[in-house]
Amino acid sequence: MTEYLAPEVERLLAAGEAVVVATVVEARGSTPRAAGARMAVAATTIIGTIGGGNLEWEVVQRARDMIASGGSSDLLDVPLGPAMGQCCGGHVVLRLERADAAAASALAQAEAREELEAPQLAIFGAGHVGKALVRACAPLPLRILWADTRREEFPAGVAESIEVDHADPVETVRRAEPDAAVVVVTHNHALDFAITEAALRRTDLAYVGLIGSRTKRRRFERWFTARGGDAAALANLVSPIGEFGVSDKRPAVIAALVAAEVLRALAPRGRLGDGRAAQQEREDAI
Repeated sequence: MTEYLAPEVERLLAAGEAVVVATVVEARGSTPRAAGARMAVAATTIIGTIGGGNLEWEVVQRARDMIASGGSSDLLDVPLGPAMGQCCGGHVVLRLERADAAAASALAQAEAREELEAPQLAIFGAGHVGKALVRACAPLPLRILWADTRREEFPAGVAESIEVDHADPVETVRRAEPDAAVVVVTHNHALDFAITEAALRRTDLAYVGLIGSRTKRRRFERWFTARGGDAAALANLVSPIGEFGVSDKRPAVIAALVAAEVLRALAPRGRLGDGRAAQQEREDAI
């Protein structure tokens, strides 16, 4: 999952450091980040980003001035243009607030809501590509379900945020959440086919990807059709996966390309935006 601010804010406060949290409360036009994006600033530490560039540099300086002066809050209304040294042309409003224990707790709750709202990515297979895909997707705004019946294939110390599943993979596909993305990269073609069939028999998944060549795809299509599968469902199958005109079979490269493909498929579903929980929080307050 995306790096969250709350744990680091809580750690800094516990160490006696002052922290200011900057939140984009309004974004109009072309802006580096959307409303809801946050960053935390301490005297010598910055966590997160509100988009970089001169805008972020200005926010960091204002936050540190607040820390030095003992200020509690500030509001910045910033047109992004030549005066700011950025050519975005949009307009942002940012709220700066000195964090305390209550603010850190509220931030943790907001980030927990955002995590629950993130789309699910179900990765089937814990081989080389599966491991690389988990590494590539771990920092992304996704909730990862990693499935393989071979327990010994999983590395030690899998992050707590990643759900590991050793059950029957076909049943796991059937339990996957609506709008989930499913990537099939197991060690066995017959197993690949069974998992992919189960995914295609659903109509509510955002992405179904099967690793392999065009020859493997054609074989799957014949197999799927012979088993009564709806030929129209095959239009939803992405196989080969990660085709961006890059001919490179190294697992890390495949994983990077597939991660981009998954994000592209999920984006139209409207569940990848910046600061969703923070946006809802503002709407609820109106």
